[in-house]
Amino acid sequence: MGLSVQTNLAALNAANNLTNTQNQLASSLQKLSSGFRINTAADDAAGLAISEGMRSQMGGITVGIRNAQDGISVVQTAEGALNETTSILQRMRDLSVQGANSGALTTDASANIQTEITKLKTTLDSIATSTQFNGKTLLDGNYSSNFQVGANIGQTVGVAIGTDASSAGLGVNTLDVTKTVADGASSGAVTTALAVGTPGVETISNVQSTAGGAPTVNNDFTSLGAFSQLNGTVTLNGKQLNLKSVDFSGAATAGAALTTLQAALDKTFGANAMTAGGTATGLTLTNGSATAPATAADIPADTIGFTQETGAEAGITAIDAAINKVSTERANLGATQNQFDHIINNQNVALQNVTASESRIRDTDMAATMVDFTKSQILSQAGTAMLAQAKSLPQDVLKLLQ
Repeated sequence: MGLSVQTNLAALNAANNLTNTQNQLASSLQKLSSGFRINTAADDAAGLAISEGMRSQMGGITVGIRNAQDGISVVQTAEGALNETTSILQRMRDLSVQGANSGALTTDASANIQTEITKLKTTLDSIATSTQFNGKTLLDGNYSSNFQVGANIGQTVGVAIGTDASSAGLGVNTLDVTKTVADGASSGAVTTALAVGTPGVETISNVQSTAGGAPTVNNDFTSLGAFSQLNGTVTLNGKQLNLKSVDFSGAATAGAALTTLQAALDKTFGANAMTAGGTATGLTLTNGSATAPATAADIPADTIGFTQETGAEAGITAIDAAINKVSTERANLGATQNQFDHIINNQNVALQNVTASESRIRDTDMAATMVDFTKSQILSQAGTAMLAQAKSLPQDVLKLLQ
């Protein structure tokens, strides 16, 4: 290449290389100071798009974990209250057992027992209405919510608390240990028509009553309501069935309720041993023809007996059902809490993996970047020196002009 004064190509090349080196040096400095390999979209456009998607997942998973922890708090709040509800029910049952000991209790003693039971029922109602989480009532039987426990749509866990923990919801609001059989309407309205060779018939009437307050009587067993109020124990040949234990909740008509009752009788006493019939004036229970007494000695074994529950006895039955209801709900809440715990553990693992993937894409390799920085720094110093040399080349022309 000839000597030229107008254009110094060597200096231009040195300046261009120095500019590239300075850009690389600035990029290395930015990566080293920020800790990120990708600081702008220009650094890695595809990598930036992928890492931003991963960051969205990381944020969503983190919030989902917090939401699941909120779910655990809701469950623990409800279960803690139901634990106290169970304690109250257990105390009420103890009092009912004590109240059933009519042979040793005076009227005043029974009234004192009932006073404590009444206070406990009020406490049950208070717990049911005051147990809340962030303003939402948990134990009125209507709580149902979803918790977003993941980063994406559909990753939810539903929590439903279907138990009304009030005294009415648990079926113990009418419990009154002072009520005797006569208060509810006597079991003496049972008639027996039993002879040798003739099936026995029991007509049960006036046996429905609330276990507290003014007793209600419904003898019309062509209506569904009469079945739901049944209480008392039917006996035959050493076997017995508590009518309160028969579940009529699935019956929509009196006929369906009668079918349910018949199934319970068959299960307890054997098929065809006792036949139930509903009339407008009472419930009839008839010995099956197969069990009609052949002799007078057989009559006691084939006689259908009936004894209505006292208020205390009805209370024991009602409280047992309430305890079972609350225990079932607590088991459900415990299972839900375990579900949340497993979800949180799984989401923590997912968060760790997504964070690691995002880090591999976006974070800078400090060692490799430091090597690049050192190389760029050396090239920058060399380029500066060479540019200074290249700028002096046109001065050689002066030697030719001397």
